[in-house]
Amino acid sequence: MPAIYATQGAPPLIDHPHWTAELAAWGRALPRPRAILVISAHWEQNPIAYGATTTPVPLYYDFYGFPERFYQLRYPAPGAPDLVAEVARLLGPGQPLVAQPDRGLDHGAFIPLIYMYPDADVPVLQISLPTEDPVGLLELGRRLAPLRDDGVLIFATGLLTHSTGHADLSNPDSSPHPDVAAFDAWVADALGRGDLDALVHYRDRAPGVRRALPSQEHFVPLFVALGAALDTPGPVIFPHHGFWYGNSMRSVQFGAAATADVPA
Repeated sequence: MPAIYATQGAPPLIDHPHWTAELAAWGRALPRPRAILVISAHWEQNPIAYGATTTPVPLYYDFYGFPERFYQLRYPAPGAPDLVAEVARLLGPGQPLVAQPDRGLDHGAFIPLIYMYPDADVPVLQISLPTEDPVGLLELGRRLAPLRDDGVLIFATGLLTHSTGHADLSNPDSSPHPDVAAFDAWVADALGRGDLDALVHYRDRAPGVRRALPSQEHFVPLFVALGAALDTPGPVIFPHHGFWYGNSMRSVQFGAAATADVPA
């Protein structure tokens, strides 16, 4: 299996026809996973926690102020209790894994999954993001990498840029601020070149980073997916790219080619 970083955005993104269609195409192009391990920008907790393993996995509507229809979204995926032991083994005794059984899939998990795996028939487990440190998250991904050989899709989600201060919130198709566009292009170039050192030190090296990322939590899950693919040759693929309310919607696939055509 590849490892991926998927754009999840805010709930109204489900009204974006291109984004939902491209997510659906991406899901069809990927090999079918045995299970999905989600690491979302919306759950930061250390020691690492794992959420509900019941079937169906409950949802956590971790947003407010939106129309009621967004709170009626459903994604009745099977739980993945067997995956907990595998994750714990790979993390090792030095990294505790704690249960949080009342914690359902947050919108960073279930919204992209609705479109990528619409039948909700693949078991899903969500674990927390333990740090925002790129080096620590690369190591987490590296430890989880063997799951890929067993058919598990490592599914990190976030938003490549997370800036609202200069966006035209009346126009979802508004152009990005030049700093946001520069940061997005820099990340794409660094990923394409495999420049791990530059990526790890993005706060000091990337153009436009202060405006593109006033906070880091939506960007850094990328490093979990990247870490899970460090030892796997293959191209970096961008299955979706565009801007929405001035933010980059770039998604990334690491470590394995898709089974069908996906635009680079």
